[in-house]
Amino acid sequence: MAENLLIASPEQREITRLCVQVATLQLQHGLESAQVAQMAMRLGIALGMDSVECALTPNAVIVTTRINGHCLTTSRNVSDKGLNMHVITEVQHIIIAAEHHIYDAHLVRQKLDKIIPFKYNRWLVVFMIGLSCACFSHLSGGDWTIFSITFIAAAIGMFVRQEFSRRHFNPLIVFTITAFVASLISGLALKFNLGNHPQIALASSVLLLVPGFPLVNSFADILKGYLNMGIARWTLATVLTFGACMGIVFALNLLSISQWGN
Repeated sequence: MAENLLIASPEQREITRLCVQVATLQLQHGLESAQVAQMAMRLGIALGMDSVECALTPNAVIVTTRINGHCLTTSRNVSDKGLNMHVITEVQHIIIAAEHHIYDAHLVRQKLDKIIPFKYNRWLVVFMIGLSCACFSHLSGGDWTIFSITFIAAAIGMFVRQEFSRRHFNPLIVFTITAFVASLISGLALKFNLGNHPQIALASSVLLLVPGFPLVNSFADILKGYLNMGIARWTLATVLTFGACMGIVFALNLLSISQWGN
């Protein structure tokens, strides 16, 4: 009987897999580390575990469950799939249902396997990104000429970003080329002095490349004790920003623009 206690039950194995799947889904779709660990713990306890431990690294999740004094540990590799709040909220709804004893482990497995990341129509995204950058240029004092140039530059830049991302190019290359294309188009306003403040178009057209969410998450992770995750996310955001800066510099050099602004 002592030997049997050392063997993990099928139920514990299944719940451990569910916990690590929940943590993996949320981490790779952009949730902050403290919430990822908390959600995995809540699911495990809701499904009958005595305790759940969750350790996170930039490219892996490690989960340990304990019941009746027996521990079981598993790990999964994590690949960044970009921010997707639909996946995060769907996972959290499943966990809440498990906590209220609406879902058992079998139903949780079925619901998790049915989650498909929701994506907006790509042309709607292109239009809205162009419109948002153009609105920012208008709010910053640009006239309708600047508004139009910014819209065209940002929309084309977003289209280029989608195309290169769809072909799985390195994110640094994607950000560099996107910034280059958007700056090349908006830089024409500065080169030929179009509109009332042409430098506004150049600044506004690359706002789609600001890595705001990774930066916010990096600070949240550091403040909540997940230093390795925070530093990793901050480093990624910094590298992506550097790529965008390189694209802008290349475009300005190609247009022979030596001064940005008044």
